[in-house]
Amino acid sequence: MPLIDLSREITHKMARLPNHPSIEVYPFSTHEEKRVVDGYTFSSATMVLHMGDHGGTHVDAPVHFDERPGAKSIDEMPLETFFTEAVCLDLSHKPLKSDISIADLQAAIAAAGVEIKPKDTVLLHMDFYRRAHGTEGYVTDFPGLTKESATWLGGLGIGMFGVEGVSPGRPGRSNFEVHHVCRDMGFTHMEGLVNLDKLVGKGRFRFIGFPLRIKGGTGSPIRAVAWLED
Repeated sequence: MPLIDLSREITHKMARLPNHPSIEVYPFSTHEEKRVVDGYTFSSATMVLHMGDHGGTHVDAPVHFDERPGAKSIDEMPLETFFTEAVCLDLSHKPLKSDISIADLQAAIAAAGVEIKPKDTVLLHMDFYRRAHGTEGYVTDFPGLTKESATWLGGLGIGMFGVEGVSPGRPGRSNFEVHHVCRDMGFTHMEGLVNLDKLVGKGRFRFIGFPLRIKGGTGSPIRAVAWLED
C-alpha cells in the first residue's frame, strides 16, 4: 500500500499570501525545563503553532469564497469529500506565470490515458514547487486555471482539484473568477501541494486529505496523501 505524502512541511515563517496570517512555529517548553511533582522529576517538550486556516497545504471551504447564506464551513463538509478516487494531470511543460487552458487540460487527460469520473479529485502537476520554492516568485509566478478552464473542469463533475501554487488561478481577477466558478458549480480546491511528479503516469489512485474540524473554519490545513495500488 504505497503512500505518497503530498503536503508541505509546516515551518516557521513559511511562505504564504500576505492577506493571510503569518505562520509561526517555535518551542513553548523544552526538556531542559525539569519539573518535580510529588518527588518525581520529568520534562516534556511542546511547540506553539500559530497560523491561519489557509496555511501550508490546505483546502478551501465553500464559506471562504461564497458569501451566500448556507455556504458550508470546513466542519460542515462531508468527510467523503476528502477520501476519493483521483487522477493527476501533467502540466509541467507550462511556463511560469502562464494560464492553463481547456486545450491544455484535454491534452493532459489524453496523455494520462485516464477518465475523469464524477466526484474525482483532480491534481494538477505544474512542476511549480521545484521551480519556485524558496524564491519571491513562489507567491506570484505559478501557472493557473482560468475561468473558462475551471468551468470546463467543473463540468466533468469533479469533487475538487488541487494545485502546487498558493492560488488556483493567476493573481488578480483570474484567481477570483476561479474561486467563483467553484462557488457556482459546487466544488472546491486545494493549494500548496507537493510531490505531484510522483503521481504522473500512475493512472487512478486514492486521495486522502482530511481537514481539521475547525468550527466555522473557512478552510483547513490537511495532510494530503496519495494511496497507490500495489
